[in-house]
Amino acid sequence: MKRSMYDADWTTRVRWAALPLAMTVAIQSFAADLDTLQARGGIRVAVADEAPYGYLDENGEARGAGPDVARHVLGELGIDDIEWEVTAFGDLIPGLEEGRFDMAAAEMAIRPERCRRVLFSAPNTSYGEGLLVRASNPLEINGYQDFTERDDIRVAVLAGATQVDIMSALGVPDDRVVSIEDNAAAIDTLLADRADAYAGTGLTVSQLDAQHPGVEIVQGFEDPKVKGEIVRSWGAFAFPKDATTLRDAFDEVLLDYRNTQAWEDTLEGYGFTQDDVLNAFRFDTD
Repeated sequence: MKRSMYDADWTTRVRWAALPLAMTVAIQSFAADLDTLQARGGIRVAVADEAPYGYLDENGEARGAGPDVARHVLGELGIDDIEWEVTAFGDLIPGLEEGRFDMAAAEMAIRPERCRRVLFSAPNTSYGEGLLVRASNPLEINGYQDFTERDDIRVAVLAGATQVDIMSALGVPDDRVVSIEDNAAAIDTLLADRADAYAGTGLTVSQLDAQHPGVEIVQGFEDPKVKGEIVRSWGAFAFPKDATTLRDAFDEVLLDYRNTQAWEDTLEGYGFTQDDVLNAFRFDTD
């Protein structure tokens, strides 16, 4: 399977570890090692409150593809007490760097620039793109490329999310991009005419579409292409840069769990398609 330009520069974690220290981000880390977490039986896990990836339900319980899988894997590692922390998506990596969280279960897309700052697990999910617009799509917006070709429309994106890089790679001018702090603000942003569309993953915009009659997803939307390659993301768990033992132990359990029906049922229960599930195995690290 071909990768997008965003995955083309990805290298395995072994290659990242081999980079000279001068080429890595020089940030002091406070990661707890695996033995410490197992001894205390507890861990701090961050989510960005974004359904269906990682969020808190009406009872304050962590749900989503990330938390459900993390709960199983951590339990297998003898870590049952999870302190769930909700933060803005753009704060996930800084929070890991500063030692405020021990890991993130937000299905953050694996990107080369992020790999310079945190460690990623093996992919847990795969997902494509989508667009949310006002009901009836009055401005006839059909895809991401429209924001490059038209000067009468603006697109909202989540601060720190993959869509920021996609719009930049497509050549969308900065003055047509509106940054918002969380997905919950997307609907109000459209209805208040501060932006004409919201760009997010297909699953995210589908969730938002169901929340208000004043918005809808773009019908017939196709994943954007950058330099001829379809843009698709692979979501994973993230850890502080020096949490190698924790990440490696987590991966060992995760890779086994991905071969079970329980894992597949979890993802499909949150709206991931069979194609999404299969694509999770097709992340190329060459």
